[in-house]
Amino acid sequence: MTEPSYLRDTRASYDTVAADYARLVPAAFARDAWGRAMLAAFAELVWEAGDGPVADVGSGPGHVTAHLRALGLDAFGVELSPGMVAVARRDHPGLRFDVGSMTDLDLADGELGGIVAWYSVIHLPPEVLPAVFDEFARVLAPGGHLLLGFHVGDERRHKDEGYGGHAMSLDVYLLPPDRLAELATRAGLVPHARLLIEPAVPGGTPGACLLLHKRDAA
Repeated sequence: MTEPSYLRDTRASYDTVAADYARLVPAAFARDAWGRAMLAAFAELVWEAGDGPVADVGSGPGHVTAHLRALGLDAFGVELSPGMVAVARRDHPGLRFDVGSMTDLDLADGELGGIVAWYSVIHLPPEVLPAVFDEFARVLAPGGHLLLGFHVGDERRHKDEGYGGHAMSLDVYLLPPDRLAELATRAGLVPHARLLIEPAVPGGTPGACLLLHKRDAA
């Protein structure tokens, strides 16, 4: 089967910028107190539900995976870009990072206690999202939790350059929180909480976090 162009473009773009992304983005994450608060709430809920393994899907250079481990979770990363995985393994040698795609996770049904997709679903065309939420629901154990971070809006933007001035060819989708919650609910994922993060500069793009859990088995 031919690989979709959005996966090829995302992989190639992040392979190109991997080293500079690892240098620039973790510092921004360290300033994101609201996002880290949602990750802390997610970690507490995973612990309460049984502390199963947690996949950081779209893990990039591994800074979120490492943060989840520091919160006491059995976290590992899954990342489409081999270049990013190489950087993550270099910078976090004690952690596990696998090359893979959230559209087809190499995980057993019900294997995970939690999933974090931290600003990674933003590169998926909206028509792909229902299947991705179905995949998340498949690999989560009943009662398992999902935390999404994303940019808020309802449009597609294209990045030709970024992260150190490298050339890229990457689509970024701004997503409506209500629409994501609706799609997740259809997949059997129940919204817990949502957080809207106002832009740091006037005219910037808001961010959001959406925290959900998989319905318990009947």
